Amino acid sequence: MAGTVTMYSTTWCGYCRRLKSQMEREGIAYTEVNIEQDPESAAFVEKANDGNQTVPTVLVIPSNGGSGVVMTNPSLAQVKEALAA
Repeated sequence: MAGTVTMYSTTWCGYCRRLKSQMEREGIAYTEVNIEQDPESAAFVEKANDGNQTVPTVLVIPSNGGSGVVMTNPSLAQVKEALAA
């Protein structure tokens, strides 16, 4: 699948590990950013989640140049749908 996926996560997040393994199994490339090590990313996640550092927060930018979509704790199906948009 074309497009870009950025996952904002932490090392201790079980939901992050699950989504990462699912995307790897499906061949979906992604960039992972640990919000505990990157204050700017932590601020982005807080802005997207009403002040909370909820992970995984995923930014998907489809290959068609459309606007990106930010999702909190999305399913694999939601990530695939956003990439296909």
